[in-house]
Amino acid sequence: MQAQETRNIAIIAHVDHGKTTLTDAIMQQTGAVSEGGASMDSNSLEKERGITIYAKNTSVTYKGTKINIVDTPGHADFGSEVERVLRSIDSVLLIVDAQEGPMPQTRFVLKKSLELGLRPIVVINKIDKPAADPHKAEEQVLELFLELGANNEQADFTVVYAIGRQGIAKRKLTDESSDLTPLLDTILEKVEPAKGYVEGSTLKAQVFNLGYDNFLGRLAIARVYEGALKSGQNLFILHDGNAVRKGKVTKLFTFKGIERVESDIAYAGDIVIVGGFEDIFIGETLTDKEDIAPLPAIAVDQPTIALDFLVNNSPFAGREGKFVTTRQIRERLEKELEVNVGLKVDFGSGDIFKVYGRGEMHISILLENMRREGYELQVSQPQAIIEERADGKYEPFEEVTIDIPSEYQGAVIEKLGRRAFVLQNMYIHGDQVRLILEGPTRGILGYKGQFVIDTRGEGILCSQVLGFKPYAGEIKKRQVGSMISMATGKALGFSLWNLQDRGTLYIGPSTEVYEGMVIGDTSKGEAMMVNPTKGKQLSNVRASGSDDALTLTPFRPISIEIGLEIMSDDDYLEVTPQSVRLRKQKLK
Repeated sequence: MQAQETRNIAIIAHVDHGKTTLTDAIMQQTGAVSEGGASMDSNSLEKERGITIYAKNTSVTYKGTKINIVDTPGHADFGSEVERVLRSIDSVLLIVDAQEGPMPQTRFVLKKSLELGLRPIVVINKIDKPAADPHKAEEQVLELFLELGANNEQADFTVVYAIGRQGIAKRKLTDESSDLTPLLDTILEKVEPAKGYVEGSTLKAQVFNLGYDNFLGRLAIARVYEGALKSGQNLFILHDGNAVRKGKVTKLFTFKGIERVESDIAYAGDIVIVGGFEDIFIGETLTDKEDIAPLPAIAVDQPTIALDFLVNNSPFAGREGKFVTTRQIRERLEKELEVNVGLKVDFGSGDIFKVYGRGEMHISILLENMRREGYELQVSQPQAIIEERADGKYEPFEEVTIDIPSEYQGAVIEKLGRRAFVLQNMYIHGDQVRLILEGPTRGILGYKGQFVIDTRGEGILCSQVLGFKPYAGEIKKRQVGSMISMATGKALGFSLWNLQDRGTLYIGPSTEVYEGMVIGDTSKGEAMMVNPTKGKQLSNVRASGSDDALTLTPFRPISIEIGLEIMSDDDYLEVTPQSVRLRKQKLK
């Protein structure tokens, strides 16, 4: 069997600009999946939230050429997924919404790909939107390319217009088209073919992603750069030019659509899954000779927030979870570190694990996965990481891009101003405003819920990490107090009816509570001990009108993300398979 000509591309874009929809449409047109068949977003959390969390591979065959496509996440918290993928491919499709234009995450992923010398193909997607302006979007993309220091070749990019949902692409807006052929033809023309197999050349493959299989154990997803990789072959693993380890390929898979297909041999240019190496990591080189130079390592951005994971020790501990001990939590975190590159864990010697992540969403996805698997634990408030350097303290800064109706801009600028954010730029488009602000990560932690309230749910907020900058000083956030239960039992409607005027409740009637559990917040900003289990004193005296039905205002249920956002530094968030509760660290 001789190697097939291969093109390797990644699809990059801001969250919700249509990466996965376009990839699904390409797979359907090339027959890789049936009509309405499998989607790239296969994880249950991805389906629920409608976002991509994990980078995934697929491969399609078009005009006899194999095209390997990697669908990447668009969310800044999963930026580490994008960085390593870009190393394994030869070009990128940059997808931009024809109405929104380039957004913060577009900028982040594009900057990474330009630095690697890739030549992007720009796809202006969703040209059928009522407010779409493809020409303006194209101009904004060119400005962004020049701003990010693109060279002349990169700035002379090819543009394809598309309606991903309908599976249509055009080279010119006036062209008639009924499918994605113009886009697929552009890929064949503009993307360099992967360097093919040369007889007798040394094998060089680099791992850019990891997988896990219950039967095969750890799997390495790798790009073969030179030579051929065979099943059953004995190989060396090179890391930073030394630490040579040996292993044997027990299983070798290539991709056909999103299915993995077992194969005996893979050639230079292809993307493969390799089984048999239990201790392999991202960025390591696989080769059949031990005295060659490894491929350049893959760098991943540093985490920006930290929090503690510890065993649940609340009065309701162990009621719902299957895995509740320190050892089980430690093993689960060790398993997560194998595939989650943006995460770091300091295991220490005690029973508290310090976990470092890329953002609140990055951590909340991990917690959500753990609770679905039957884990029970509690976590502390996320804090921005502060670095001590010779010339003072440094902390992570973020650039925040906000799209809102202009009537809300005053409230948003004022609230973020208090959190040490500085307005950098402002664009007005009709009655919509785009604000670009810069400030410390500490300031944005816990702000998103407030933002939704301030903009009546009509705003879009996106952020990207800029790196570490000098410490921005103290930040005063609006403080609400906690409403803390002083009794254990079932909350009663009568008692909650009396409490609802004091602030926002997090629980409804007949919820079980314990002493020290936070059941709501108080608008006055002071902690308040309450008894939500107290019933009405019944006597023989009846008064007309006072015994009518109680009307309770809807309570605000706590999810993991809301909990991480609203908790204060003396709280723990208790996460179990069925419940998420907020409690004080000291219950009494």
